[in-house]
Amino acid sequence: MAKKKIRFMCTAFRDGFQSVYGARVKTDDFLPAVEAARDAGINWFEAGGGARFQALYFYSNEDAFDMMDRFRATAGPDADLQTLARGVNVVGLESQSSDVIKAHADLFAKHGITTIRNFDALNDVNNLIYSGQCIANAGLKHQVVVTMMELPPGCSGAHDAAFYESTLRQILDADIPFDSVCFKDASGTSTPAKVFETIKRARKMLPADVMLNFHTHETAGIGGLCYKSAIEAGADAIDLSMAPASGGTCQTDIVTMWHILRGTDYTLDIDIDKIIVAEDVFRDCMKDYFLPPEATQVDPMIPFSPMPGGALTANTQMLRDNGLMDRYPEIIRAMSEVVRKGGFGTSVTPVSQFYFQQAFNNVMFGPWEKFADGYGKMVLGYFGKTPVAPDAEIVKRASEQMGLEPTTKSPIELNDADPEKGLAPARKRLEEEGLPVTDENVFIVATCKDKGITYLKGDARVGVRYKKDVEAEQVAKLTGKTASASGSGSGTVDVSVNGLSYTVTVDGDTATLNGKSFRIGSGDGTSAAAASGAPVGGVTEPIAAPMPGLIVRLAVNPGTVVQEGQTLLIMEAMKMEMEVKAHRPGTLVSFAVTAGDQVQQGQPLAQMTI
Repeated sequence: MAKKKIRFMCTAFRDGFQSVYGARVKTDDFLPAVEAARDAGINWFEAGGGARFQALYFYSNEDAFDMMDRFRATAGPDADLQTLARGVNVVGLESQSSDVIKAHADLFAKHGITTIRNFDALNDVNNLIYSGQCIANAGLKHQVVVTMMELPPGCSGAHDAAFYESTLRQILDADIPFDSVCFKDASGTSTPAKVFETIKRARKMLPADVMLNFHTHETAGIGGLCYKSAIEAGADAIDLSMAPASGGTCQTDIVTMWHILRGTDYTLDIDIDKIIVAEDVFRDCMKDYFLPPEATQVDPMIPFSPMPGGALTANTQMLRDNGLMDRYPEIIRAMSEVVRKGGFGTSVTPVSQFYFQQAFNNVMFGPWEKFADGYGKMVLGYFGKTPVAPDAEIVKRASEQMGLEPTTKSPIELNDADPEKGLAPARKRLEEEGLPVTDENVFIVATCKDKGITYLKGDARVGVRYKKDVEAEQVAKLTGKTASASGSGSGTVDVSVNGLSYTVTVDGDTATLNGKSFRIGSGDGTSAAAASGAPVGGVTEPIAAPMPGLIVRLAVNPGTVVQEGQTLLIMEAMKMEMEVKAHRPGTLVSFAVTAGDQVQQGQPLAQMTI
């Protein structure tokens, strides 16, 4: 009897990058591996979308549309290039208006994509209807998704085979146009028995010619076993990756899965020797990148706090950026309660990010003392209907703290009525900034906000983590010196001028204050106070960073008279924006930071006179 050939999508260059490197990878570095994979016979690639859209602007200082164009040119005209979309959220962490959802499909089709995998983290089928129609209208193949995970022990009411069967039935009844179906477990926590039963039921529900795909991760150590269970239950295709972006937080490796299927009635139908050569090329491409140790590990606690592989390393990279990696075990433990009380949305972006952000806040600020914007809006209904009702007390506290009433309106209805969302305000922002108003730029600003503007203005900073940078950071911690220290003297110092304190960054013979650079000892003769426009004398107070983070935007100008509670600047930590406000009336004297600066908790941000 001929073996059944199992198709697979190579996820190395999207989910693999997200799950290992926090999606922070430069295009020039990985395209040779795409070419090698193509030459090895692979013609179905995950080529963008998901976190790989925003991450290119946030961390790589690259254009995601340009990356997709180059991916298509490298993979060849016949390759199936697939991207990931989050229903009404498309490629952002917040839900979007209908014009942005349509633009997403149209622009991705324009830039060489052939298939879009489309999911809703809440399994709210209403969030898939319009987004799926836009994908089909753009001439793309639509792979509709049911999202999966295992609930923490003791929880029930969703995420069993009956729940997934019901979700698929709702998709079929809604007449959403689709070409294939995927069951997606981003956390890799679903048990093999549940995977088998779910796929078996789905296969009976779908026409024989509809491809049934299963996706999981190795984070809990059972990915290969779950893939085998899915195949035995009737799955036609699975997702596999390539080393070094395979195993651990990623998908099962192609070579590993080929080995698992040896001696069975199934085959991947590949030339294994050519695949091994392609993986060697990929390893060489990524040799200079920092590979986080947690990305290669199996974590037995993941089923208790289902953190997806694609979110796990993205979050640990941000914790490293902010000097908070030591708090990671505590945050992961706190996530279990957050999942239990949040209504059982699937732990996949953006909900996985909401879970982690709320766990982060519960650890940093005290349990439920500060609601993450996404988590709070999710339990209040602003992203759609959760599988079960969230904890009533959590809903009450979120409503009171955020000043929002619970809602049953659809996200698209809410967003279409919001004057700050959509293509029009993004177009206006581009015009105000004097930037080119193209369809691509409008979409970038609509989905990336201030960071999109920062990129388009040429002010974005590269946040790719290379081995040498991490080694330098480790040396700095051991020696007590800054990572940029050199023989000429570098680092950050606090100085006092006329009673005012300033943070000055020194790099060799250059000192930087408030975004302005000065040659030390060059005879410039300009004092720090004069450079900042600070008045001499007066009672001053520093405004310090409440937590580590990235400065996104300065909201007022030095010299501005501000009121108590007025926003001075916007900073970001763990993809959450935080307004730093004046704690009393006064005059803003100066900023000690500028947009794009990474700051530590307690670091001076500004000076005020009162």
